[in-house]
Amino acid sequence: MADPSSYRPRPGEIPDSPGVYRFRDEHRRVIYVGKAKSLRQRLANYFQDLAGLHPRTRSMVTTAASVEWTVVSTEVEALQLEYSWIKEYDPRFNVKYRDDKSYPYLAVTMNEEYPRVQVMRGHKKKGVRYFGPYAHAWAIRDTVDLMLRVFPVRTCSAGVFKNAARTGRPCLLGYIGKCSAPCVERISAEDHRELAEEFCDFMAGRTGTYLRRLERQMAQAAEDMEYERAARLRDDIGALKKAMEKNAVVLADATDADLIAVAEDELEAAVQIFHVRGGRVRGQRGWVTDKVEEITTGALVEHALQQLYGEETGDAVPREVLVPALPDPVEPVQEWLTGRRGANVSLRVPQRGDKKALMETVQRNAQQALVLHKTKRASDLTTRSRALEEISDALGLDSAPLRIECYDISHLQGDDVVASMVVFEDGLARKSEYRRFQIKGFAGQDDVRSMHEVITRRFRRYLAEKERTGEWADGEEPGAAEAGPDGTMTGTDGAGLAEPPASTLTEDDGRPKRFAYPPQLVVVDGGAPQVAAAQRALDELGIDDIAVCGLAKRLEEVWLPGDDDPVVLPRTSEGLYLLQRIRDEAHRFAITYQRAKRAKRFRSSPLDDVPGLGDTRKQALIKHFGSLKRLRSATIEQICDVPGIGRKTAEMIVAALAQAVPGGPAVNTATGEIMDDTEEPGQQTGSPGEPVSTGAPDERRGQER
Repeated sequence: MADPSSYRPRPGEIPDSPGVYRFRDEHRRVIYVGKAKSLRQRLANYFQDLAGLHPRTRSMVTTAASVEWTVVSTEVEALQLEYSWIKEYDPRFNVKYRDDKSYPYLAVTMNEEYPRVQVMRGHKKKGVRYFGPYAHAWAIRDTVDLMLRVFPVRTCSAGVFKNAARTGRPCLLGYIGKCSAPCVERISAEDHRELAEEFCDFMAGRTGTYLRRLERQMAQAAEDMEYERAARLRDDIGALKKAMEKNAVVLADATDADLIAVAEDELEAAVQIFHVRGGRVRGQRGWVTDKVEEITTGALVEHALQQLYGEETGDAVPREVLVPALPDPVEPVQEWLTGRRGANVSLRVPQRGDKKALMETVQRNAQQALVLHKTKRASDLTTRSRALEEISDALGLDSAPLRIECYDISHLQGDDVVASMVVFEDGLARKSEYRRFQIKGFAGQDDVRSMHEVITRRFRRYLAEKERTGEWADGEEPGAAEAGPDGTMTGTDGAGLAEPPASTLTEDDGRPKRFAYPPQLVVVDGGAPQVAAAQRALDELGIDDIAVCGLAKRLEEVWLPGDDDPVVLPRTSEGLYLLQRIRDEAHRFAITYQRAKRAKRFRSSPLDDVPGLGDTRKQALIKHFGSLKRLRSATIEQICDVPGIGRKTAEMIVAALAQAVPGGPAVNTATGEIMDDTEEPGQQTGSPGEPVSTGAPDERRGQER
């Protein structure tokens, strides 16, 4: 725990101008990013008496080891830079609205020749029209099913579309009138695109004109005694009205607005957003966040706006954004939103009428979300803290292990030996820092030796990073670590603060690469032998400030280095449950990697060793000769007949196949049948000398470790 006075800037160093500041911990990782209208006034608030700080602010400033800042010209620039750095560094103490799911959108792929209507999640793509988000994917499918009667736009995947075009027969939707079947040219590409445009217009809220046009057509058909057509138009109108009823009218027609409400207490805040398009609620979403410091409702709204519109442009930013409180100051935020949209955006608090009534509804949703979140998470937060404390007490640690790394070895009867490293911080998985290893030091099965190699490699890299970034104390030696690049140049930033070495800025700029951040506890999957190997690896590297333990599967015992007897935690212990979760996650990650390596090896071919021979020409060779066996018996002249294969390449192919001597016949492990090496055209073959198993994966899974 650092003393904030140890890194407090000297009086007069901090400029009295707008800017963005970053707090870093002792390992140079950015832990907090903030912006300020006046850097001097804002940063002074962090260096007051610790007793007067918010508990989480106090935790942040005592975790930090340095502070630096960047001066900008305007508050809008500060807002943009703050958002960019939060996205880049993912600081642990910043307010981050973590969505509990990826909300689905109704998407129309206008960037394709034949636009397709589908459900999409994740990042938005250029040229695709989006509507939503919706709370549930089934709500989108229900709406689309109703509208396809009137707008029979393509909904099939590319594979289904190409297959229908090849066979000349449309899919079922084409036969029942819910697709215009452009795959068999029942409609031209231009007419189908026009149909998709009408679909988008209707979804965007321009419904009145289209319904009135259908009603006129229905009346005209009845007058002309085309009763079947009139009945179909009547049913079409009914389907559209039913689809519209799913989104009740809440505001005046053609109103596009987002309503944002916040419910908060001293520790957490819940945000709810209603998306209103064309006067109707088209989507709803929500987030919950921990409050890191004493923060106003206006500041929470500002963070929500950054999260919501930071990567949006154009019409994705509505003309009107209604909020419960305005950020202070509001002008930079409004200017930023206007820049994202490319047109004026109104940011205000509703005072009366329908908009105020709808805001009250959104507020009730936010309050309900916070209550529900606390019901689910309050015990979880308490449980995680209790689990870490129990682990600390059981292992005799000085403090709770906020970062835990777990290692597991996986192989299949000694082949494809790999290892995994998973990371848990504050009791939660941090998947971005997971790592995988291939065992390179020896061949065969030896879990103890493998564990020693993995721990050695991981912490040798840590020592190398520590040496490279200049973290060694005076007179301290790096021991067995590999030497890092020379980093003798130093400089100053715009604020006059001393910079770390140049190599630190280029590769370690607040985001520790690879293995630069050490754990407080290393957990290995295994008993006393694996624990002893891990501890021996750390001792050889001269590392004595990282605790080690092992979790044996049979009796779930916790082993410590040098102890003859294990530590037995109660079966109801939250600490044991957390260690089990970490160990199981390491096992899952390791065995997934091992299976992927095995599958890749089984799919290998002697042609992989031919330099410059890519997948396209490999497929051409197999297609031309029908199988690898026939290719092996072909002459150089016959191989040269394949398009794209020259004589030099043909000679290399013959040489590679000659070196790869085929082994015995392959055996079907499910039936015992000897398989003939006459593959069908395009079939992938196994490596020479290796049987290609056709049995189910589970038949071999019992041999996996």
